[in-house]
Amino acid sequence: MKQKKEITGFTKGELEKLRRTDFSKLKGFVEAGEILGKEAGESGSFEREVFDAKARAWYYGEILRQRRKDLGLTQKELAEKVGRERTYINRIEKGETDLQLSSFIRIAAALGIVLRLEFL
Repeated sequence: MKQKKEITGFTKGELEKLRRTDFSKLKGFVEAGEILGKEAGESGSFEREVFDAKARAWYYGEILRQRRKDLGLTQKELAEKVGRERTYINRIEKGETDLQLSSFIRIAAALGIVLRLEFL
């Protein structure tokens, strides 16, 4: 009987095997942190902080863009719902603007995204 592929394209057995594999013992293996340090600056450096901020901006923009598309809204329609220009929504979705928390909350609410604040 052929095993069903998961969303990842792997079967459950293949995924289990991957989870048990110690890739650090493989020839040529380089940890992601080492590559990131070379490409984006060492952890704690100004360059790394800038990189991390841009990465977060892109990530949140991507979440908002995907939700907007799932709802079948255009950027213009979303902009009208939140009282902003379409170009502003475009910049957010591309991760090209520093998104204030109040704007993120307003846009998320217009997209039916519920935000939860937790204290640890």
